[in-house]
Amino acid sequence: MTDWNPIAKEYNPLKAGSIDGTDVEPHDRAVFRAMYARYKPNKGVVGDPLLTLFVARLNPLTTEEKLHEVFSKYGDIQRLRLVRDIMTGFSKGYAFIEYKEERSVHKAWRDGNKLVVDQHEVFVDTEQERTLKGWVPRRLGGGLGGKKESGQLRFGGRDRPFRKPINLGGVGPAPDRSVGGWRDWDRSGSGSGPRERFDRDRRRDFDRGSRDSREDRDRYRDRRHRERR
Repeated sequence: MTDWNPIAKEYNPLKAGSIDGTDVEPHDRAVFRAMYARYKPNKGVVGDPLLTLFVARLNPLTTEEKLHEVFSKYGDIQRLRLVRDIMTGFSKGYAFIEYKEERSVHKAWRDGNKLVVDQHEVFVDTEQERTLKGWVPRRLGGGLGGKKESGQLRFGGRDRPFRKPINLGGVGPAPDRSVGGWRDWDRSGSGSGPRERFDRDRRRDFDRGSRDSREDRDRYRDRRHRERR
């Protein structure tokens, strides 16, 4: 628990397929596929990976010119590539943007995420293919995303970080409320963030279930006692 982090520092398909990074066996075939994939980053990719952003969930009609217009307000763009289907030429809905300066990357990463471009809320993150050790792309069963309806969610990324594992029975260290702990879910420190509400609701449901069980047993015992009389 001491090295727990909501964002993956090294890619592991098994952990990425787990909501809290603690699974010990794959829960779907895609994780199996990613675990045994022999993937190497594309050597044909140019540019500095530390100055490159990944922009996804784009409107299929969004053009390179539109992306340049929107993201150039964060700094000077060195290179921009909208990924297109090699056969049809249609946009695949994601792009890579390389800036000239590091501060521009940080600003675009911070302010560009969830920006609405052509009626689509875009997702912005750092490039991971060349920066995250062990990276396996989504098409091979990897990635750090996925749609809920597919049943193949991936965790450990900016959009869907790992959840803090729950220590049951008082075993293990106390929750870390420093950076990377529960405070990540509740910046105000009020104890009312999503993680705290989840734990509180879970404890409440457990207590309610135990109470209902006790009441049912008492009613059954009273009824049996009256029948014997």
